[in-house]
Amino acid sequence: MKIALIGYGRMGHEIEAIALKRGHVIKLIVDKDNATDLNSNNLNGIDVAIEFSLPTTALQNISECLGNSVPVVSGTTGWLEDYEKAADLCRKNKTSFLHSTNFSIGVNLLFMLNAQLARHMNKYNDYGVSIEEIHHTKKLDAPSGTAITLAKGITGEHDRYETWHLGGSKLEGSVPIAAIREGDVPGTHIITWDSEIDTISLKHEAKNRKGLALGAVVAAEYISSRKGVFTMNDVMGF
Repeated sequence: MKIALIGYGRMGHEIEAIALKRGHVIKLIVDKDNATDLNSNNLNGIDVAIEFSLPTTALQNISECLGNSVPVVSGTTGWLEDYEKAADLCRKNKTSFLHSTNFSIGVNLLFMLNAQLARHMNKYNDYGVSIEEIHHTKKLDAPSGTAITLAKGITGEHDRYETWHLGGSKLEGSVPIAAIREGDVPGTHIITWDSEIDTISLKHEAKNRKGLALGAVVAAEYISSRKGVFTMNDVMGF
């Protein structure tokens, strides 16, 4: 594949290394210093764009690619109130689009297990749930997109929870998410169901960013030959 890499921070460099290792070509790199290079001329001949930029620029970047019928894999979080705009543009231009709050294969397994556990917990009212996420100090959004996805997995399967909130305090019908920023932590997510007699926890701890980068490249390989709006569930066959 000929890839356009949009966003060239730590994740961008990891994606580049894995894409090259898997035999792909990085034809275009766009970062904040050369944002105007993301245009129709430079997108000509691109098979897929992988976008890890900023919440403030994500929709514009994605729209430029989709508007030129270039498939997009996006991992930027903090802009998802505009997700349907991107999905509609994808369908209009008959191309493909996949967004995920986390491309790690392990985290996507966690998403599945989290939803299944929440569904089973409907039977046991003695348990209350909470989420904790820990990330590096340079992460811009809080809570993480991954934590929000986990919370939505719970609210979609458990009758007692309807929404989520940031903070450790307990609110009726709401999943509390504690967001911690420390050091250079790639990402840790813990879902805890607690009662007076015991505690059940699901935990994913990323050791580095390679898992995220690999998942993004695998997702790009998946959508490059397809049309439509996809999720990582499609990639993983859930």
